[in-house]
Amino acid sequence: MNELIQTVAVYALPVLFAITLHEAAHAYAAKFFGDNTAYSMGRMSLDPFKHIDLVGTIVLPVAVYALSFGSFLIGYAKPVPVNFGHLRKPKRDMAWVALAGPAANLVMAVIWIFALWLYVALNLETRFILAMIQAGIKTNLVIMAFNLLPIPPLDGGRVLISVLPTRLSYQFSKLELYGFFIVMGLMMLKVIYPYWMAPVMSVTAMGLSILTPFSMGQFFGFLLTPIF
Repeated sequence: MNELIQTVAVYALPVLFAITLHEAAHAYAAKFFGDNTAYSMGRMSLDPFKHIDLVGTIVLPVAVYALSFGSFLIGYAKPVPVNFGHLRKPKRDMAWVALAGPAANLVMAVIWIFALWLYVALNLETRFILAMIQAGIKTNLVIMAFNLLPIPPLDGGRVLISVLPTRLSYQFSKLELYGFFIVMGLMMLKVIYPYWMAPVMSVTAMGLSILTPFSMGQFFGFLLTPIF
């Protein structure tokens, strides 16, 4: 129980920032490309309470983490409503709106890396802060990689719909009705993490390592080694 409370305390702020920036970025991008739906509903906001879903953001992640004894975590925020028909060039702009969310998570990971630099420069020795910085980087890499999975309605699926030829795009978009069940099935088969998320996260971490005070090997060790 103490371990669960400790984990929730460490991850609460990083997760809150990660999902807020992710959803707000979708809303900002949609408005930029011509769709005011999210803006008119007050979702183009950095207020986390606009994006939190009580069940998906709080209850589900904590319950799944506890029931899986810390080996599994899943959750979601309230999706930002986008009317793709209102975009100036719907098929093209769909990709930019979709990519805005993962891009926001990449930026957040960089911000947490700057926090790591500050931690090292000030010679701090507070394990809780270091654990939160680690959680901030990992959380944003996880959310970015998962959302880039090329299955609609995830962001990667939207991008694929955008870039495929019109006929194939139309056929592929029909998967959206079953996307949730496809993703859940793949998660139960334990193929998403090793064959998609781990490679995407590893390549991204390799690129980010040049921004850290560590070597690439040290940075990977930092991300993979529990602080507590």
